[in-house]
Amino acid sequence: MNVPGNENSAPVNELPGSSVPKPQQPSPQQNSQTGNPPGFIERFFKLSAHNTTLSTEIIAGITTFMTMVYIVFVNPQILSAAGMDPSGVFVVTCMISALGCIAMGLIANLPIALAPAMGLNAFFAFSVVVGMGISWQTGMGTIFWGAICFALMSLLGIRSWILSNIPRCLRIGIPSGIGLLIALVGLNNADIVVASPATMITVGDLSSLQCVLGALSFFIIVILASRGIHAAVLISIVVVTTIAAIMGDVTFTGVISMPPSIENTFGQLDIAGALDLGLAGVIFSFALVSLFDSSGTMIGVTEKCGITDDRGRFPRMKQALMTDSITSVTGAYMGTSTVTAYIESSAGVAVGGRTGLTAVVTGLLFIVVIFFSPLAAMVPGYAVAGALVYVGILMSSGLAKVNWGDMTEAAPAFVTCIMMPFSFSITEGIATGFITYCVMKAGSGRWSEIHPGVAIVALLFIIKFVFVDGH
Repeated sequence: MNVPGNENSAPVNELPGSSVPKPQQPSPQQNSQTGNPPGFIERFFKLSAHNTTLSTEIIAGITTFMTMVYIVFVNPQILSAAGMDPSGVFVVTCMISALGCIAMGLIANLPIALAPAMGLNAFFAFSVVVGMGISWQTGMGTIFWGAICFALMSLLGIRSWILSNIPRCLRIGIPSGIGLLIALVGLNNADIVVASPATMITVGDLSSLQCVLGALSFFIIVILASRGIHAAVLISIVVVTTIAAIMGDVTFTGVISMPPSIENTFGQLDIAGALDLGLAGVIFSFALVSLFDSSGTMIGVTEKCGITDDRGRFPRMKQALMTDSITSVTGAYMGTSTVTAYIESSAGVAVGGRTGLTAVVTGLLFIVVIFFSPLAAMVPGYAVAGALVYVGILMSSGLAKVNWGDMTEAAPAFVTCIMMPFSFSITEGIATGFITYCVMKAGSGRWSEIHPGVAIVALLFIIKFVFVDGH
């Protein structure tokens, strides 16, 4: 899950003279106090140097896993709306999450977990595939190219240039709008909000089992989360699914089985078909949102670790971003939406996780979950509705940081935010946000605040609206 309000950052290589704080090398006395016996794990992850222990890292990994394992139930539900095989998506979600977490731990040695991004999976399923009427294979191709673009931006240093020059109001408005879009999907999953020919949308039958259990899933999550219970989302899904089974709305099919086949998703993306001019905006949206998701979340987690500098940079940042982007490319090929860093990683950090061993433990647990596919198949759509609304709350919380007293800042953030759920498209929200920003600054005589890069992006979106969407 991502967080809004990313700060400026720049890639950091571990070179002499770097301003990024590095952990102090422990003395022999400190080594004995941590209780870490000398060995491969101690040397590889530098546990003592990070003032942590093997047992602490394992507990932290389990904690992170418990807070984000809901994605293996939610992701298949969302991607199945695009026509994908939910059983195959379940396995691929587990596999790519395991691969991403373990790679992050081994390559970057950071306690950051990776999994398919909430928000972008809904964008892919509902806006790109269903909304634009293209096949999920072509839609997955746009994710692939978006991940390629993100990898190149990370490799060439374009990432830091973009983050440094995109206005703060847009950096806040984009994830907030995604949060509202996710919440709308969740409300619709529970039939709390339904389509209406008279008023476009309206309230559903609130006395139906689907509405009642969907609302219950939400209240369980927010109450438990307010009491500091990390596994609130997972508990909610289990409770609501159990109630649905007791009431005969779902059928118990078992607990453990061999993993279903992924042949219907693995390698089925249409890479060539995605290179269509009409899909350029979609590819750009996937790349840009991935940029905000990964950077903002990683900065948030490493700040909790106490290893960031005053510019938001942290050790092995370049390795972390490359791991993230390469995992997204791999995930698209396997058959899942964009992979990103999860803010739930901060739960593991809160209980003491400081190294990549935390992420490795989380990844290994995702491998174990692969064998619980019958449980995933039982979860009804309304059981994950509360999770989607809860994610919406977290992602839109950054709106408090908008300067509402300055209309040239408030209007772009607001337009970006509301256009995503109202148009059911992240691309349109980003486009109208950039255009509104340039129009507001120019109309207010504050031309100097419009960075050339922002103006170019706005112009490209205008060209897309006029010459691509209009024909």
